[in-house]
Amino acid sequence: MPRLTLIVGGLLLLVGIIGYVATSFSSMTALIPSVVGVLLLSSGGIARKNRKLGVHIALVVALLGALGMIMPLMSLPELFAGESENPGAVISALVTVIVLVVYIILGVRSFMAARRWRNAR
Repeated sequence: MPRLTLIVGGLLLLVGIIGYVATSFSSMTALIPSVVGVLLLSSGGIARKNRKLGVHIALVVALLGALGMIMPLMSLPELFAGESENPGAVISALVTVIVLVVYIILGVRSFMAARRWRNAR
């Protein structure tokens, strides 16, 4: 999980930067994935020293990040209709939610597997 956390953090950092560039540097909302990515990179660094603590922090950050994308995703119907004011921001929010939800699912599965392994010993 620490390695996956670093990968997801780096990916979200790129998504935010690409979204910001795609909006011609006009939508600060597109940078939100980068903020979440930096927090995940920090959590991944912590997870390399203390796996349990770092991954728990990362999953909380991922959950809050996914919930934070609800407002930008409210413009999703406008994006599909071709009427969105900031399509780059909406697309980066959508990619962020997908990546974070997959990461949360993998994290929870990892915790469940660790508990099963610990109980089987």
